[in-house]
Amino acid sequence: MGESKSGSVMVVGGGIAGIQASLDLSGLGYQVYLIEKAGSIGGVMAKLDKTFPTNDCAI
Repeated sequence: MGESKSGSVMVVGGGIAGIQASLDLSGLGYQVYLIEKAGSIGGVMAKLDKTFPTNDCAI
């Protein structure tokens, strides 16, 4: 990809977007702190059993 970064970043929210942002930033070389107020990550998506449009299992 390019030059690796240094430093750290905090991502607030452990939903799908927060998890993806954390993975992307980590891949760029940042130390990532993912903060979530609930006891588990996944956000609203973790509460679903099926996803649109394919009805695939979300769990």
